Amino acid sequence: MSYANEVRDYCGKHIVEPARARGQKEVVIRAGDVHRAMGFQNRLPLVCSALGARVFEEDYRVRRKSVEGPLNGSNTIFTFTILK
Repeated sequence: MSYANEVRDYCGKHIVEPARARGQKEVVIRAGDVHRAMGFQNRLPLVCSALGARVFEEDYRVRRKSVEGPLNGSNTIFTFTILK
């Protein structure tokens, strides 16, 4: 499994699916939080590109609503609408 797939899998299973189970309509993911939780070093561009990929939206049934903050930084904030 590629690192990008690991990032998408982590975010889907630990962030999106629990939010969906709680009935949330949106989820906010901060790249630095994912980077730290996964024990990465110097892989923020990887985390940001994995979350920005269409495959993440398709696999976990979300739609990217916005991306805020620096490009490929720890404070890059992804907001997704959770689809049914």
